[in-house]
Amino acid sequence: VQLLESGGGLVQAGGSLRLSCAASGRTFSNYAMAWFRQGPGKEREFVAGITRFGGGLYYADAVKGRFTISRDNAKNTLYLQMNSLKPEDTAVYVCAGAESLTGSDYYKASNYPYWGQGTQLTVSS
Repeated sequence: VQLLESGGGLVQAGGSLRLSCAASGRTFSNYAMAWFRQGPGKEREFVAGITRFGGGLYYADAVKGRFTISRDNAKNTLYLQMNSLKPEDTAVYVCAGAESLTGSDYYKASNYPYWGQGTQLTVSS
């Protein structure tokens, strides 16, 4: 499956933005999906994950209550709605997919064989 992110940009602290990840090449509902991010000088970190049909959601503590992951399998698209943005959310956001994940698997980047190129989010203070 090929993944292409969009929707990044520059936003002020406290603002909102929605990222999208368009999938192509394979049946989108076959894949568990997630968003990861990598800030300047930081390692890649898990942001949020979603099961194949959206029944299970996983969030990093740093974004819980502010970010919402969702998917539309009919549109082959993954979303990340980000509210109450903070300067520390500044990062390249990347979507990732995997065919079979359970529980704690979602949090580990090494469990995802499919990755997009990323989209930059910059939050100004």
